[in-house]
Amino acid sequence: MTDQVRSAAVQRRGDPERVKAFTDGVFAIIITILVLEISVPPNLSEQSLGEALEELRPEMTAWVVSFLITGMYWVWHRDLFNQIRAVNRDVVWLNLIFMLPAALIPFGASVLGEYPDVPLALHAYGAVLIAASVARWVLYAYVMRRPELLFAPLSDRHRRIGGLLAIAPIAIYLLAMVVATPAPTVSVVLYLAVPLLYFGLITLLRSRPGTRTEAEDYG
Repeated sequence: MTDQVRSAAVQRRGDPERVKAFTDGVFAIIITILVLEISVPPNLSEQSLGEALEELRPEMTAWVVSFLITGMYWVWHRDLFNQIRAVNRDVVWLNLIFMLPAALIPFGASVLGEYPDVPLALHAYGAVLIAASVARWVLYAYVMRRPELLFAPLSDRHRRIGGLLAIAPIAIYLLAMVVATPAPTVSVVLYLAVPLLYFGLITLLRSRPGTRTEAEDYG
């Protein structure tokens, strides 16, 4: 395929900016809904307000965990689409499928905040996050196998690092679900650890000469 034909083929595909703008809007709504779940009854005395704030601790914990996880997904999505110069119909639909479980994060956070010590709530939360991670990996794998959608071809090591970052959180989510019954607090800590480990790993990869170039494409 000549450069002229390849350029014409790319032009017939969609502009990734519309997909990015739509996804940014969805993530903004997700984060807004998360904070709207937190509220206290009106007209409380100082003592009652203190008690109400104490009772909000599980909801605040669920909000912090969910905010950071949502932020992790948004940063990953931004970094991926910064490498994409054109999208086809499959990418649009795979992106929508990724948004499906991601949009359920506020629901999972609400259940977790209301029932922080109930294993079923922790399992439901983990199921939402696993579904989002699987959809995230499928989208990434699809794009990486189609270099014509990218601004520039990526090395095998670059693709492996990106794939690992997309799929690795599932192992921690599964562990969090396993320990939910004997140790619900540990389960919540494991969920919180995922975005912290993610950004810590990115920082480590950027500090190593052998992976610095590849890690620059991931936030």
